Amino acid sequence: MLSSLGLGDGQNMGTTNGKIALDCSVRKTRQGHVCISTTDFFFPLVDSPYLQGRIGAANVLSDLYAEGVGECDFVLMLLAACREMKEEERNICTREMVRGFNDACIEAGTVVTGGQTVINPWPVIGGVATTICSEGEYVKSDGAQVGDVVVLTKPLGTQVAVNVHEWRVRKTPKWAELTKRKILSQEQAEDMMHAAVCSMSRLNRHGGSLMRKYNAHAGTDVTGFGILGHAQNLMDNQREAVGMEIHTLPCIADTPKVEGSGVLDFRLLKGYSAETSGGLMICMKEEDAVEYCKELEELDGEPAWIIGRIIENAHRKARILEDVKVLEIPCTSSS
Repeated sequence: MLSSLGLGDGQNMGTTNGKIALDCSVRKTRQGHVCISTTDFFFPLVDSPYLQGRIGAANVLSDLYAEGVGECDFVLMLLAACREMKEEERNICTREMVRGFNDACIEAGTVVTGGQTVINPWPVIGGVATTICSEGEYVKSDGAQVGDVVVLTKPLGTQVAVNVHEWRVRKTPKWAELTKRKILSQEQAEDMMHAAVCSMSRLNRHGGSLMRKYNAHAGTDVTGFGILGHAQNLMDNQREAVGMEIHTLPCIADTPKVEGSGVLDFRLLKGYSAETSGGLMICMKEEDAVEYCKELEELDGEPAWIIGRIIENAHRKARILEDVKVLEIPCTSSS
């Protein structure tokens, strides 16, 4: 749709032919440094405005971490206050969103230095994250090699969990069907949503900072296009003619059961269920991947998984294997 507009100048670093980047704009400054920047925003998917702000920050920062950097120099906040709320409600909601966003930025070791605020029908929060670094202090996203394995740092299924939560709270016919057929209990739905919130609000900072240590060849994060959509985008961006085979899908516990019920096809196991503030998907040698996953779990207290491999493929195709292994990942966080 936009290809005819001639966006970009072919000077982006870390992408094939200098085209517009997957996750971030990576540019050389006039002074010879590298400026990496990204922007995103987050609509309400959770009940708590504080958590909405925290997830919004984690979502923005994730693109930066997908470039193999663990530090963000500063963040600009993009904020929309809800005009449909009463003034007192709007003030409370907006303050809590900003507090959650700022707390996540503090945890990330960065600072909010400015931004823009508007009035909008819905409360929205997001931002622009920027880091300034030198050559060699980030991971280019186009170096996947045949024989690499693929690591994923968060489970899939946030879209399923968030929708089931809304069905349950609103007592919709879909929720009635899930309970009538004994597919899901209220406790299971609550646990599923808790797992999703913990995952979405967890920073990918450690995952990004370890990429250079373990010689990552390429990476992206898994968000709105689903895991297969982002895998395909990553393969389309490689210097070599390579493809990806995904043999394992780690999913939040009970989300595959909802998918298989037929109540609504989220396309979770087909790889196209949208994720919010999802995990990093990284290509690296297997021996490095094993050690990467081990150290990341020590730092985050959550597992990461080897989910696929890079193969020679002239068509640069990413696919999920027919005999894919589905893992159901329970929530291990009490936060």
